[in-house]
Amino acid sequence: MGLFERFLSVWVGLCILVGVSVGNTFPQIFELIAKLEVAHVNLVVALFIWVMIYPMMLQIDFAAVRDVGKRPKGLVLTLVVNWLIKPFTMAALGWLFFRVLFADWFDAQTAGEYIAGMILLGVAPCTAMVFVWSQLTKGDPNYTLVQVSINDLIMVFAFAPIAAFLLGISDVEVPWQTLALSTVLYVVLPLLAGIISRRRLLKRGGESALSEFIAQLKPWSVIGLLATVVLLFGFQADTILTQPQTILLIAIPLLIQTYAIFALAYFWAKRWQLPHRIAAPACLIGTSNFFELAVAVAISLFGLHSGAALATVVGVLVEVPVMLSLVAFVNRTRHWFPEPDLNSATTQQTACTSGSAADSIEQEATS
Repeated sequence: MGLFERFLSVWVGLCILVGVSVGNTFPQIFELIAKLEVAHVNLVVALFIWVMIYPMMLQIDFAAVRDVGKRPKGLVLTLVVNWLIKPFTMAALGWLFFRVLFADWFDAQTAGEYIAGMILLGVAPCTAMVFVWSQLTKGDPNYTLVQVSINDLIMVFAFAPIAAFLLGISDVEVPWQTLALSTVLYVVLPLLAGIISRRRLLKRGGESALSEFIAQLKPWSVIGLLATVVLLFGFQADTILTQPQTILLIAIPLLIQTYAIFALAYFWAKRWQLPHRIAAPACLIGTSNFFELAVAVAISLFGLHSGAALATVVGVLVEVPVMLSLVAFVNRTRHWFPEPDLNSATTQQTACTSGSAADSIEQEATS
């Protein structure tokens, strides 16, 4: 196992520092990159996320996807947490901290904008990055795909009504183009590419050819993650450096929300005795956020320099290091859950292929 994979969390931290430093020193570079967008979706970030996801999509076996409906508990868990619990606890924590505990430090309008940003994060469950967390925990890639797809479908119909209700307004202006384009770029295109590549590889050289190709792509998946981190923090370098105290105060309720939601979901999964390969991604989907959408909506509703936009940026700031800490915890507690069902040959095959890209990273997460 190489030095690079062994200290993944260290490289993520360094990429955060590089992004902030370069973004502050050479802002014109990121201003140029920021202009390369369609419907508030940055095409360069989309490319790196695509590079990150494509190797995982190669592991999807649709023969196994048909059997996901036979194990509905994982879907029930993630859907209840994402849509019936998480948005409301996020709103409650935002109100508690910025209307009560921090009330003397912010005026009412600014506090309201911070709460709005937190709500937008809470209403948008993770879409793209969850494939990374699922791979790092050896989650079932087929089940993860179904979980993400159903959440995306629900998001199309539920995002605006829930956000409107929690924000206390009746005309939340959701950038539907952003949502649709993000889903196509982050899920549909890499999935189609994965399906086509998988079929050709299996036809040409069987499972050995597929496994070898996935192993060759493994470093690119990690590089895509690190490059995405550099870009996101480069875009927001000025905000991060000029408002450090405010960022810390916003991060407190976000951290409480993240760890509390994960604890609830993980305890529930353990009580239900879900297999670890299903429990891990189910809990991590509910814990992480679709921050690309939250940032776009916050800017659209409140403006680029608003408190709402800042709150969503803080969500990006805490997302990667917090999720890596939870990945480490999930990997260390694998023994809490029942062993995989070995009666399904398809499941066995999926577990083997998904392990090839995650084995070298898992040791870092558990070290």
